[in-house]
Amino acid sequence: MLIKKIVSKNPIYVSVPGNREKALEIMRKQKVSGLPVVKEGTNELVGILTRSDLIENPDEEQIALIMSRDIVTAELDESVFDVAKKMIEHNIRRIPVVKDGDLVGVVTSFDLVALAISEMDIKEPVEDYMIKSVPTTWDQSPLNVAFEVMRFFNLKCVVALNNDAKMSGILTETDFINESEVVSETSVHSSSVGTEGDKWSWDSTSVLYVEKNHLKFSDKVVKDVSTQNISTANTKTRISDCAKKMRADNIDQIPVIGIEGELIGLIRTNDLINALVK
Repeated sequence: MLIKKIVSKNPIYVSVPGNREKALEIMRKQKVSGLPVVKEGTNELVGILTRSDLIENPDEEQIALIMSRDIVTAELDESVFDVAKKMIEHNIRRIPVVKDGDLVGVVTSFDLVALAISEMDIKEPVEDYMIKSVPTTWDQSPLNVAFEVMRFFNLKCVVALNNDAKMSGILTETDFINESEVVSETSVHSSSVGTEGDKWSWDSTSVLYVEKNHLKFSDKVVKDVSTQNISTANTKTRISDCAKKMRADNIDQIPVIGIEGELIGLIRTNDLINALVK
């Protein structure tokens, strides 16, 4: 299968020059996690901007200073298998499709899972590809605490647990962004300065004011925001069946549970793509 069969035509994009507020507005409205960046007035692809880029660079306003310029691209006549290999090799979830350097479409990991893998007959169980180190947090935790847990694991979601240590919900990077805003905070740093060896010198104090932007979350707790109707898989769920679940529920990750309903892993779109490549 060629990717021109599954590519998202008329891709949503952002242009430079432009600012983070506009990009974030588009992401929220279109419910996407990343955007190709083109040169204003053209279709020339110059970068790619993700929600993670926005989170990791709260002090930057201009898209040109936030976006990634090292872009992995594909062309319409490439196979699904070759594009899947690119995603795995570069650990990315979206690839702009170009023709003569101009943006003509986008293929995401969800596209590969929903439109390709779900139609295949990959019988291997998810236990061979799931990750077992899953970020979890108490469902009464403040959002900023849950966010730091997610960042520590370098993943795009965190699973909520209730008082009985049972899974009660799941939050994604999108949920955190929707409940946050970029605020500016000034901190004061002072130090005493004197002339060494001169007992008569007067000590003076230098004051440095540092202004820094950071994400500020709402006062809600995890339970207020998390998705509580969770799709799950078990260790023996087949890869293609898991892909069908993701397509039906329009999700990028599914918790894997044990016999008694305990959380034992997480299967993501890129994990399913890894199964396709192997």
